[in-house]
Amino acid sequence: MLVPVFNEERHIRETVAAMQAQRFDGQFELLFADGRSEDRTREILLELAASDPRIRVLDNPRRRTASGLNVCLREARGEFVARMDAHTYYADRYLAAGVERLRRGDTEWVSGPAVPRPVGAISRAVGLALASWLGRGGSRKWDDVLDGAEERDLDTGVFGGVWRRERVLDAGGWDERWPINQDSEMASRFLAQGARLVCLPEMAGYYVPRDSLKGLARQYYRYGYYRAQTFRRHPGSMRRSHLIAPALVLALIAALLAPRPLRAPARLAVLVYLLAVAGTGLSTAARPGRRADGGLLLAVLPVMHFGWGLGTLAGMCRFGPPAAAFASLVRGIPPTDEAAATAGVYAPSLHGEDA
Repeated sequence: MLVPVFNEERHIRETVAAMQAQRFDGQFELLFADGRSEDRTREILLELAASDPRIRVLDNPRRRTASGLNVCLREARGEFVARMDAHTYYADRYLAAGVERLRRGDTEWVSGPAVPRPVGAISRAVGLALASWLGRGGSRKWDDVLDGAEERDLDTGVFGGVWRRERVLDAGGWDERWPINQDSEMASRFLAQGARLVCLPEMAGYYVPRDSLKGLARQYYRYGYYRAQTFRRHPGSMRRSHLIAPALVLALIAALLAPRPLRAPARLAVLVYLLAVAGTGLSTAARPGRRADGGLLLAVLPVMHFGWGLGTLAGMCRFGPPAAAFASLVRGIPPTDEAAATAGVYAPSLHGEDA
C-alpha cells in the first residue's frame, strides 16, 4: 500500500489500524511517505513500525502527494500496489478485491467509488450536493456501481486504485507536476495506451468532505486549475460537463460588465442557474430533518461551481487554452493524445533523484 502523509497526527493511528485490518490472503506492506510533517506524524509511524514489520516509513523531501506516491512505488517489493489516502477509510477487502480483479484479466486499473462520510453541517451539505444532479454536473459514473452493479468502466474520473507494480512503473508513475488530480492525469495515459479501467462497489472508499466554505472553495478552485492542465496535456480527457462551471463564471462576468446587448442573455443564464440552486435547496429542505441542510446548499453549490469555474479559467490562462480538446468536442472526434501515450513522464523520484 502506498500512502503519502503530511501532518496527520490526529488520525494516523486510526488510519493505520484500518489498513492493518485489510483481509488479504497473502502478505502486504504499508509504505508511508512522510512529507516532513511538522507534528508527531513521523514519530507515531515509527512507533507503530517498531511493533509491525509490515510498516515502513519513507522520506518524501518534495512534500507533495505525487512525489510521495513515487517514493513508495520505487521502494515497493510486491507484485501489486494500491494507493491509499490518510483521510479515507477503505472497505476491508479493498486490496483483496482489487488484486482478484486484476488476476482475472482484461483490466489494468481497478478502483472503487468515492463515498462521502460527513462530519459537520457544511460537510453534510457537500455530501448532499454531490448526490444531487446539480452537484455532480450530470455525471452518474458511480451511481450504478453503488446501486448494485457488479462493475463499470471509468474514464479519467478515478479514485485511487490497485495495479500491478510493473505496469505503473512502465507508465512512468505519477507526474509530479500535478500537485492534485494526479490519478486522472495518469488515467489519461493508461486510456491512451488502450487500458481498461474498472470500478468495483466492494472497493468503496469513504472520505470526509470539507467542513468549511473557505476550504471547499480552495479545494474546488485547485480541482479546476489542475484539471485545465490535464485538458492541455490530454485533450481526450475533456467532457462537455467540465465546461459548465467556467461558462457560468463567464456568464456572471458578462451579466455585470459586458456591453448591453450581451447582458440580457448572460443575466438570463445566471437567473436560470440561481433558480436551479434554489430548487435543489428547497427540495432538500422539504425532507424531514433537512431544513438546515437545504439552506446550506444555497451556499455550498455556488461555492463548488464558482470555485471549479474560476480555477479552470485561471488554469487555462496559466497553462494555455486546450485548443485540441475544444476542437475534439466541436467535431465529436477524440483527438490523438500523443503525450498520454508516451511513457516516462516527469517523475524524478522513480530514478533515484530525491536530493
